[in-house]
Amino acid sequence: MMLRKAFALLAGAILLILGFMASVVVFAIVAVLGLALWAYVWWKTRKLRQTMQAQAPTGGQVIDGEAVVVEEYVVETKTVLPGDASRQ
Repeated sequence: MMLRKAFALLAGAILLILGFMASVVVFAIVAVLGLALWAYVWWKTRKLRQTMQAQAPTGGQVIDGEAVVVEEYVVETKTVLPGDASRQ
């Protein structure tokens, strides 16, 4: 009975260590793939960044925004009751 418990403890410890090692490998692969994706996007957008820097004004402050024109109308209403003589 004591041998079974020792074997179960040993097997559990080995599985725990193997699981930890596997998670470290998976984390390293994800980190390398993420870094590669970032480098790819950075490399592909380099000309866009250079163009934007060349077009930037040399001094002052740039305020970017948008405007919406709202037209307002004044409508006059008149209440007309049934049988009102002024309706004709």
